[in-house]
Amino acid sequence: MLLAFSVAPTVAADDTGSVSDAVARAIRIVRDSGLPHRTDAMFTTIEGEWDECMAVVKRCCDVLAETSPRVGLVLKADIRPGFTGELDGKLERLEDALDRQRDE
Repeated sequence: MLLAFSVAPTVAADDTGSVSDAVARAIRIVRDSGLPHRTDAMFTTIEGEWDECMAVVKRCCDVLAETSPRVGLVLKADIRPGFTGELDGKLERLEDALDRQRDE
């Protein structure tokens, strides 16, 4: 499965409204998980089995809850049993389709 998620404390650490330090603690958990992953400006996507992906998301929420009274979480999943390498595979197929359309 591919699981895209965004997790953040609902209370910023200072008056700038930035939550980057808190999010960095969550991303450290993702990186330490050993799962294939990619982080962009809005979401982090991880690839693995249901239980291992959900365990990472739970740990991310738990670490933010240590310093925030409330945590926001957004999830989107692509559940496709039997497929691996989709973190890159989906993008490669998209680029191939764009190349074919440009040549038409």
